[in-house]
Amino acid sequence: MSFDPTNLLLVLLAALAGGWLARRLGYPSILGELAAGIVLGPPLLGVLSTDDAIAVIGKLGVVLLMLYIGLHLDPSSLGKASRPGLLASFGGFVVPAALGFGLIMLIDGDAIAAAFVAVAMGVTSLATKSRILVDLGILNTRIAHVLMAGALFSDIAALVLFAALLGLAATGTIALSGILATVAKAVLFLGGVWLIGGWLFPKLGPLIARRKFDPSVLFISVVGIGLAFAAAAEAAGLHGILGAFLAGLFIRDGVLNHSQLGAVEARARNVSVGLLAPVFFVTAGFKVSFEVFTDSFLLVVAVVVLAPIGKIIGTALFYLPSGYGFREGVAVGAGMNGRGAVEIIVAEIALTAGIIDARIFSILVFMAVFTTATVPVLLTRSIEWLRRRGELVADDRNGILFVGAGPVSLRMASLLAERHPVTLIDTNPDHGRAAARQGLAFIKGNALDEEVMDEAGAADAKSLVVVTPNAEVNLLAAQLAKQRFGIPAVYATMPDEASQSMLRLLDDLGGELLFGRQVDLADWDVAVAHRTVVDLSYELADPEDVVRSAARSTNRSTLSSLPLVVRSDSSVEVFSPERRVREGDQVLALGKASDGWSARVAGGSESPGLSVPRSPAQ
Repeated sequence: MSFDPTNLLLVLLAALAGGWLARRLGYPSILGELAAGIVLGPPLLGVLSTDDAIAVIGKLGVVLLMLYIGLHLDPSSLGKASRPGLLASFGGFVVPAALGFGLIMLIDGDAIAAAFVAVAMGVTSLATKSRILVDLGILNTRIAHVLMAGALFSDIAALVLFAALLGLAATGTIALSGILATVAKAVLFLGGVWLIGGWLFPKLGPLIARRKFDPSVLFISVVGIGLAFAAAAEAAGLHGILGAFLAGLFIRDGVLNHSQLGAVEARARNVSVGLLAPVFFVTAGFKVSFEVFTDSFLLVVAVVVLAPIGKIIGTALFYLPSGYGFREGVAVGAGMNGRGAVEIIVAEIALTAGIIDARIFSILVFMAVFTTATVPVLLTRSIEWLRRRGELVADDRNGILFVGAGPVSLRMASLLAERHPVTLIDTNPDHGRAAARQGLAFIKGNALDEEVMDEAGAADAKSLVVVTPNAEVNLLAAQLAKQRFGIPAVYATMPDEASQSMLRLLDDLGGELLFGRQVDLADWDVAVAHRTVVDLSYELADPEDVVRSAARSTNRSTLSSLPLVVRSDSSVEVFSPERRVREGDQVLALGKASDGWSARVAGGSESPGLSVPRSPAQ
């Protein structure tokens, strides 16, 4: 086996740089990793190349990535949007898939290749949607729930269809006998997986919980199970990625509790998304050919055009029976247009297996890049279209839950209680008495206990605000809120010592960093309790710059302001540097008098990055 450590290092550095740049521009990291492979690899500069070791690392990375996706996804999310989500996902998959199949059959006449192209054109990406929905401030709307459920269903359907097609391709024929043999092996595999995952795993869960295994031991065991499922899928004539994905789903639901799942998921993400899978996507870029723009220009244009049009039209048409209107269907279709990891994985495996050629592979890569890059624009325009027409429908969730009822939490809750039902959860009875004095609902108990969350009304809450000084508790609470109760908006504070992996896990869960930065919460709680803070109100003249500069400062000596909520004429919402605010909106904050805020308020001078503070909010 050939192995060049220098080349591997360069590939890893290229993946890191490309992913970072893509995220800075607001796109999924895989687009940057692909671009790095295209620019630095054989298609253009030829600085990077692959070898046997890199190929193995990439394949392992893909298997672990699918294991992580299985651990991360919540199948119950499919039910949250119910019929509209399933209608949208079906139409958004079938129509572009049919167009892709027909196009390739018209040009090449290869049914198996056409079927692989169909799957690649029909798939959507869950990962590319979450951040856009946050940026638009529409997580708490019907369309957001439909989008997330639709993307999840589409990814699962694509994996199952892809595995079945790979089995058919392995027979080299589409004769009835080959189809029956493939179906029989697939049924045996799925039956065995269902027996192990659905019957055996739930019996292991309580035993594992009682033994309290080290998280590293659990992670290694989970990887072993994922590889075993992947091997079984390969033996059945399917691809290992399906086995790894199913292993993640069953382990998530039947083996690990919330605490264990959070620890294992964080390690799986760091190893797959953070290290191994980027190698795969960089090397996938090596196989792209720009010759398609001269040899098959019309085909490139046809695929790139038909993919988004088919997705939007198919989604909108099949969405009509939901009764929510054609325009909302168009917006859902626009949001489901981005392709992501699954599409690239399907295309690369099909290329390696010789089912599609480099020309078709390159076209699919360019299609994935184009459609993903256009999602922010298309979705933003369609949402604004619905908003102008008064057709952007909020879901029926209401109320805000707080985990932690310390002094800072109580101050935030009292402000939000002006416009929202607020409930606080804490184990400290003193905090409960303080909440009662302010007329706030309080539940004594552990927020990591599902029964306590049920009692607090988590199933109907639109937001969760986690305000404790413990980073691990905060992450577990965020995970429970998102994955068990489907709370749309989750905010969690993180102490200064929280690791970057913790911050990435919070982001991956779809949560936001409370206050827009890491904060020593205990320090602020003491300051509020001892009344060494003042209330501040800022009227925003330049919302984007002001909010972001205030939230993202990293110099401890200048962190004398803690933004709590944003107040407008019609609402009071949790402060978020990602939320769109409008001129005239007010940020209500706490200021540390000991850091000189009293003098600044009294003197009326400007503070760095902020407009002139008004008189205290109270």
